[in-house]
Amino acid sequence: MVPVRPPALMRLFWPGLLWRMPAHHRTLYLTFDDGPTPEVTPWVLDTLREHDARGTFFLVGSNAEIHPALVQRIRSEGHAIGNHTYSHLNGWRATARDYSADADRAQALTGTRLFRPPYGRITRRQSAELRKRFTVVMWDALSMDFDARVAPEACLHNVLKHARAGSIIVFHDSRKAEMRLRHALPLALQAWREQGYRFAALPEEMCITPQRR
Repeated sequence: MVPVRPPALMRLFWPGLLWRMPAHHRTLYLTFDDGPTPEVTPWVLDTLREHDARGTFFLVGSNAEIHPALVQRIRSEGHAIGNHTYSHLNGWRATARDYSADADRAQALTGTRLFRPPYGRITRRQSAELRKRFTVVMWDALSMDFDARVAPEACLHNVLKHARAGSIIVFHDSRKAEMRLRHALPLALQAWREQGYRFAALPEEMCITPQRR
C-alpha cells in the first residue's frame, strides 16, 4: 500500500525530490495525475473554478496528445502543467535510458519543468538524470482515490487529516478514480476554505528548494 503521507525515512532517502512546498503561507498545492480525461478533467476544472482554486495537472503525454483542447483549457484557466511520462511508465520496470526518453517524449507535448513519476516509482539513477532538467515532484498527502478498495469517504479523510500549509496533495483525474474524486474534491475544497487555506499551482519554471519535513 502506498503511504498517504510519505515517512520521514523515504524523504531522507530521496532528498533531491520535492515533497512539500515552503509553509510560509496558508497555501495548499492540489495536483491531479493521469489526465487529461474528457470524462473527468472538465468537471475538475469547473470545481476548481467554483472555489477560486488553482492546481497542477501532471499529464500523461499520450492523453495530452489526443486531447489538446483540454490541455489548452487547463493552461488558459491559470493552472500549471506537469509531465507524467508519455506512457505512464513504471520506473521500477524501465531502464534509465528508456524512462528518460519517455519523459522527453511527453516533454515535447507539455513543455514544463515539473515531473512526477507514475506510481511514485523512480530509481535513484532515473532521478539523478531527470533532475538535470526537471523539478521532480512527489507528495505530502495522497488521497488514494485511484484505489477501488478505498471508500470515497476514506479518500476525503486522507486529505483532510494530512493537509497542512505547503502540502502537495495528489488526486487523479482519471476514470478509475472518478467516483472517489467526485466525492472527495468538492468537500475537501469547502472544508479547507473554511479553515482559511488558499490553493495555488506549482511554479512551472522555478527551481524549488525541497522541504525536508
